[in-house]
This record gives sequence, structure tokens and C-alpha cells, in this order.
Amino acid sequence: MAFGARLASAMRDYGPLCVGIDPHPELLARWGLRDSAESLVTFADALLDASAGQVAAVKPNSAFFERHGSRGMAALEHTLQRARELSLLTILDVKRGDIGSTMEGYADSFLSEDVPLEADAITVSPYLGFGSLRPAFELAEHTGKGVFVLALTSNPEGASVQHAVGSDGRPVARAIAEAAAELNLGAQPMGSVGLVVGATIGQAVRDLGIDLAAVNGPLLAPGVGAQGAGPAEVAQVFGEARPRVLVNQSRGIAAAGPFVEKLRGAIQAASGAAQFALATPETEE
Repeated sequence: MAFGARLASAMRDYGPLCVGIDPHPELLARWGLRDSAESLVTFADALLDASAGQVAAVKPNSAFFERHGSRGMAALEHTLQRARELSLLTILDVKRGDIGSTMEGYADSFLSEDVPLEADAITVSPYLGFGSLRPAFELAEHTGKGVFVLALTSNPEGASVQHAVGSDGRPVARAIAEAAAELNLGAQPMGSVGLVVGATIGQAVRDLGIDLAAVNGPLLAPGVGAQGAGPAEVAQVFGEARPRVLVNQSRGIAAAGPFVEKLRGAIQAASGAAQFALATPETEE
């Protein structure tokens, strides 16, 4: 089954929440853990146990594992494997983007079957050109995996690239969204090429003329809840595309640790808040 179909099923069963697994040094300290590779396993295992049967997906952030070298990567392998054992879909946040054989290598590393860092989906950066990501799209289609393309991020620096107008007269972010829509054309219940769209970007989607509903793929949305976006902001950004929005929450949930029961409570609260934000009708201006 294609990733888009598997994710749609998980969102229907468990709601629109994706739990980020970001073992930041400050969070490890808050949990009473040392900043070590061994602590990454403890941190990830607790979040995975709390997430099992509760959420649509989990999203380990590769950067916080990579900083610990080979032992950190072993912890990431463990995290991805344990998530599979718990029947949790994984979106590995690696934001890779390159050309030719290098992009093929990245795709093979994460989207092939039975590799050490196998994930159900990855994040990628299109700023060497959307077409440079083709090896990832092709392998993902072959193995039933997913790809989330950075489109409209909430960091202030992003607008200088994402809002820029290309040689064809289209804003870069709109061209990315339309290219994703082409890859998802005709897919049911939705395609496997998603976009990363920050929930705090305000009017940008409308100002750039982007039709997120036409993308026909999942929309990974950081920034909902504790990071600032409530029902009004979510409606403004996503409009009719809200049924395909997957809300990512990381630190707001992990701050409830280290005990699994408290983490599970935080997950249930975040899931309810995400469902409320996405279900609230859009108000007319």
C-alpha cells in the first residue's frame, strides 16, 4: 500500500497528530538525562511507548541523533526499528536535497526496504530544483514510501527564497506545490508526495496564489498549538486542505516527560487540540 493511503488510514484511526522525537540537550536535561547516545534511546523509547496506538505518525529529527556520531546513528536505527515494531509510521526529518547520484544515495539510505535507516517517509529540500529530487520520488513510489517537500516554512529567512518569483513568473513555493500536485494526480485517498507548510505563515498561501487542496497529498504542519497557531491561523493557512493536514508537535509534548503516562496525557491533549484547530470553520473576512 502506498504511503499516502497508509497515512490517510492512520489519520482516520488516530487523528491528525504527528509526535516529533527531538532529543534536544535541554530536553534531555529536563528529563534528568545526560547528553549521550544512550540517553537518546531512553528518550525515544518513552515517546514511542506513549505514541503507540495514539497518533498517526512519529517524526524523529535526524540532527539530534547525528550530533552523537556513530552511536547516535545507532540510536536512530533503534528508534526507527522500534517504531515499526509498534506499528507507528515514521517520517524521518533529514531535509536532504542534492543532485544526481548523491540524491540517489540519500534516497537509498532512507527509502529502500530493509536498510538500517529505513523510514516510511522523509523530508527533502527542493532548492537545487524540484527535479533534482526525482530519485527520491521514483524510489518512494517503488517501495511504497513518502516524501515531504519543504514548501512554505515559518522561519523569517525562508521567504527570501520561497516567495521569490521564478523565470516562469510563478513564486517558487507555488511552483513546488504545483509540481507535487502533478505527482499526486489521481491518487486515492491521497498521494504520497507531501509538503511541509508552517501553520504560522499567515496570508502567504493566498498571497502567492497556492492551492493546497489541489496538492492531493499530506501537509506536514509545524507550529500548531504551543508554537502559536490556533484555529483561526490554521483555517487561514490551510482552508479546504485541512483534512490532509498532519500536525507536528515536538517539544510541547516531550516537556511532559520522562514518564510514559504523562507523555501519553500530553499526546492526548495535543491530539484533541489539533483536531479542534483543524475542525473549526474558516470565518469570512
